[in-house]
Amino acid sequence: MARTANGIEVLEQAKACLPKAKTVRELRQAQAVVLPLEFGMSKPQTAQILGVSVGWACRLRTRFIREGGTPKQSGEGRGGRRRENMTREAETEFLLPFFDQAKSGGVLVVGEIKLALDEHLGRKVALASVYNLLHRHGWRKLAPDKRHPQSDSTAQEEWKNNCRKP
Repeated sequence: MARTANGIEVLEQAKACLPKAKTVRELRQAQAVVLPLEFGMSKPQTAQILGVSVGWACRLRTRFIREGGTPKQSGEGRGGRRRENMTREAETEFLLPFFDQAKSGGVLVVGEIKLALDEHLGRKVALASVYNLLHRHGWRKLAPDKRHPQSDSTAQEEWKNNCRKP
């Protein structure tokens, strides 16, 4: 025998939200509460009507009940970086010496940054993590120059003029 649906305390609020819902998410949250309690539908039946998976229907219902009968507005997701190694400020502080070196004519070597990051965190990180870190702070890989810095343009022009044409 299946358990009876909980959330009877917010049923009236869910019914009131149905005609006032401004987004599909708000409507689905209210329906996820009303359908099992009012019409005795099971979780799979509710999910099928809502057009979502069973797990997602349960999540919508739980959020509505946890919020006390007010649908969670769209755009109020968890957001942010949940598995970050350092805060944004700590990353900026960590990268500052490398960026200063690059500004004064040095080259930004990703391998050196990776070794320093491994030492700073006390564990090894993937090379992709270093590239993601640099990307977050506006670093980009510059394309090589169109001409070599030691090239001789007069010698090139002379060769063009004097070479044999087939």
